[in-house]
Amino acid sequence: MMQPLSGIVVLAFEHAIAAPFCTRQLADLGARVIKVERPGVGDFARAYDQRARGLSSHFVWTNRSKESLTLDVKHPKAAEILQRLIAMSDVVVQNLAPGAAARLGISEKHLRPTHPRLILCDISGYGADGPYRDRKAYDLLIQSEAGFLSVTGTPESEVKAGISIADIAAGMYAYSGILAALFERERTGLGRHLDISMLEAMAEWMGFPMNYAMDGAPPPPRAGAAHATIFPYGPFRAGDGRQVMFGLQNEREWAAFCQIVLLMPELATDPRFDANTRRSAARDALRAIIEQQFAALDADAVVARLDAAGIGNARVRDMAELWAHPQLAARDRWREVDSQAGPLRALLPPSGGDRMAPIPALGANTEAILAEIGLSGAEIAELRAAQAI
Repeated sequence: MMQPLSGIVVLAFEHAIAAPFCTRQLADLGARVIKVERPGVGDFARAYDQRARGLSSHFVWTNRSKESLTLDVKHPKAAEILQRLIAMSDVVVQNLAPGAAARLGISEKHLRPTHPRLILCDISGYGADGPYRDRKAYDLLIQSEAGFLSVTGTPESEVKAGISIADIAAGMYAYSGILAALFERERTGLGRHLDISMLEAMAEWMGFPMNYAMDGAPPPPRAGAAHATIFPYGPFRAGDGRQVMFGLQNEREWAAFCQIVLLMPELATDPRFDANTRRSAARDALRAIIEQQFAALDADAVVARLDAAGIGNARVRDMAELWAHPQLAARDRWREVDSQAGPLRALLPPSGGDRMAPIPALGANTEAILAEIGLSGAEIAELRAAQAI
């Protein structure tokens, strides 16, 4: 079956997570992604760890279905090679250091006059201008600058997200922006320049707490794994020591929870708890009542009561349990992706793409790509001897 982005060529000057996550999703949908990497070392995410059977867990996650081209972009012949690659490309994605794209001649200013159909996507920490333009921007730093840490953790301590959410947010907006730009180009014939900022992506995701704290109002309190403003909503301990995650959304669910789960229907109209604002204000007292009732039940019994009452709930799973999640298995979401380490399990992408081509070894496609753009065997051998590829 033809993939949605079959025939689209993406040239990627990328490292770490944000840009690779964006381009992997384009590859999932059938785009040809040519990843330009530094000879000898490549994308520095290749060396983050060796937890995926000797390969980097981050790299395995964000780089399947791509081609790896090694090229020393400072070599005298690199500029010509890059221009040939750009000429065959529909999209150029880069998250290089500030100013690097301009120095390489792959910026909007350099390419737009001669490549009007090209879609250029720049991903950076803070954007192409402004006083923070040149600041280093790692995921944790952006979580901090975007106010995420101020609302995440416990009352005593801020806690960062356990995954690279600032990178993921930027990668998702780059991905969706490129798809929109490709659609626009079908109607206008013209490409577009996308300037994606990790800070702006995270600031958009912070819309709820920003609006909650409008006009100098107090921000949502840090509440651990519980919801900051809705209660009960979060983890509660059952009698066997296991935790059950559940949440209430409205007063109808509160009444059902009191009657069917707690077996205390009178609690529904208790003036301390008869509206979410009052339940949230009195959460310590209400938590004590809930966990007292749960003390005689194991986690499975609590879940059974929550299900009977129509209350949304979940188990607090670890990574081993996620690998074995029955819903993912039932929906046949697992596939195998080839790699230097052999076949690796990988999830089908949520967007619907089902291309699951190999994770490339560093430089695995270099000679084939250079031959495709017209370099002779002798020219390629000369570049190899000069350690330029």
